[in-house]
Amino acid sequence: MDYDFSSLSHSDFEDLARDLIGRELGVRFEAFPEGPDDGMDGRHAAADGNIILQAKHYIGSGASKLNSKMKSERTSIDALQPARYVLATSAPLTPKNKATLVATIGPALQSTGDIFGPSDLNALLRKYPDIETAHQKLWGQNTAVLKTIVTAAVADALPKPAPIPPALANLLPVPGDADSSAEPPARDTLFLLKSSPADDEFALWLAPKLEAEGYQVFADILTLQPGDRWRREINRAIEHRAAKVLLVCRNATADDQAIQDDLDIALDVAKAIGDTRFIIQLKLEQGRKMKGLGDAIAVDFVRGWGEGLSTLSEALKRQKAPRRTEGAVIDPNWELFRRRGAIPLKNEPERLTSNWLRVVEAPDAIHFYEATGVIDADRLKRAAATHAYPIAVQGRGLLSFADQDEIDDGFASVGRFKLKRSIPLKTFVENGDDKLRLEKQPAQNIINVMLKRAWYEFCKERGLLEYQYSGGVGFHASPDLAATGQRIPWGKQGARRSSMLRNVAKGHIWQFGVTALPAFWPFWHFKLKSRVLFAGDNGTPAGLEIEDAKKLHRLRRTICKGWRNKQWYGRMLAFLELISGESAYIRLRLSATADAVLEAAPILFSSPVSTDLPDALDADEEETDISTLGRPEADEEEVAA
Repeated sequence: MDYDFSSLSHSDFEDLARDLIGRELGVRFEAFPEGPDDGMDGRHAAADGNIILQAKHYIGSGASKLNSKMKSERTSIDALQPARYVLATSAPLTPKNKATLVATIGPALQSTGDIFGPSDLNALLRKYPDIETAHQKLWGQNTAVLKTIVTAAVADALPKPAPIPPALANLLPVPGDADSSAEPPARDTLFLLKSSPADDEFALWLAPKLEAEGYQVFADILTLQPGDRWRREINRAIEHRAAKVLLVCRNATADDQAIQDDLDIALDVAKAIGDTRFIIQLKLEQGRKMKGLGDAIAVDFVRGWGEGLSTLSEALKRQKAPRRTEGAVIDPNWELFRRRGAIPLKNEPERLTSNWLRVVEAPDAIHFYEATGVIDADRLKRAAATHAYPIAVQGRGLLSFADQDEIDDGFASVGRFKLKRSIPLKTFVENGDDKLRLEKQPAQNIINVMLKRAWYEFCKERGLLEYQYSGGVGFHASPDLAATGQRIPWGKQGARRSSMLRNVAKGHIWQFGVTALPAFWPFWHFKLKSRVLFAGDNGTPAGLEIEDAKKLHRLRRTICKGWRNKQWYGRMLAFLELISGESAYIRLRLSATADAVLEAAPILFSSPVSTDLPDALDADEEETDISTLGRPEADEEEVAA
């Protein structure tokens, strides 16, 4: 069914347009209350500029009136300076109508494809039926949608037998399969058997790491709650689905009758399938041997969990335990269980290191220079983009922190500009500026972009490597600044520490870096987002550049998976020490005479309580613990992929 959207109010149509176009573009649009909209009904903030959505519900007015309205809003659109402008309308549009609107709206509208008429919106409704269902006023007369919703509601209301927990039910054979000609279920699961609840922490540590390797892992902590009696079902699953049984061995394990019963089942399965290595012991403490396993060699986790994981992974590969070669899936329930068993709080204060750098100094005012004669808008934009310091083009003028002489020198080839006004910077950020027709958010966006530009130039001057991520530009330690495996000292107060910013792992060079994002609330600061960039290890300091974004993503998920918080923060502090040198501050040039000054050390927060987290390794040992250096070597076919 095609809708004409006549059943929707103006605000309903705006909501629908935000949902549909946001889903299609893969972004989330901010919504604003009814009233003057300054040329936007939705906004998506991005590092390279905002995407602005405007919705016009002109069901009975037609394309001509819509075009007239857009002419009157052209000034507001230009003032927003969006990276992309998108228009949605209920007015029927021909290709000629869309072409006319493109000329009317101006360069902010990139193509006719960013104009969504009724036909386009109906096509999106067919593509995303869940959005159609969510907007009740839209489908009030649509019998098909109403029938689907009523049918689903009735089905949900019918009583259902309590199912076996999904994580276990998915492993059990379908009833009746034994008497049918169906193929037997695959033995593709590693069963982790443990005794004491004290082993939960080990299971929650080990299982996700094995799943990241591509194995499917099951442990009773995913399904069993006090009072549950699923022993029979677990034994059935071991009989039909177990590829290997991983037995967590302590003295308490040998005394647990339930574990001994499971072990007897596993020993019978091992004989039936002819696998003498079906049961792999994971030794967590020195103690008695398990009955029925004789002199079978155990994987030693006593000397270290990281070393034990490496040995276990190699054994599973050699014994060809089934696993996915692509698209490893980690069950989110491991983390949910960890949160349910949250570590108790201690009534002791704890100092926390943030990823915020406080802005301690900024110019008092930003200046608006207005052109005194005819100027070429395109030349002005090009000159502003290539200027040594941040410049924001605003109408026929410039917003800058530079003085008059600097503007005269820098823009002599474009035209003449005269200082029109100096606006207190704090007022500009908090309230915008009425004379420039800038609201608070567009004003903040301008300062945000200028601060980012100053950060970029600062990092480039320091010789850092630049890389464009989807969420912003990251800067990384180059081979000239940090050699492979070199430790960068940091910590001007207290104990001196060191961390690596570049090293080799699994045949790749990893390079630590950050993306810096300015923010104004609750006070001016820069948020640092940690980044890791990879290059192929070809024997050169820089390595071989990797252009495949998916491969870079896979490397980040594997090699960096074992890094703990100490390492991430240590690398961040080493990075800051590298770029700040002997200074306690980072000075970002906003003009030849004006700077923004950041503290080079992150802000410290104090928590009134702390947690009793295990902390077996000291800070420097974190750099060499085997479990932090990435997962074991991949098979040759995985590397080739």
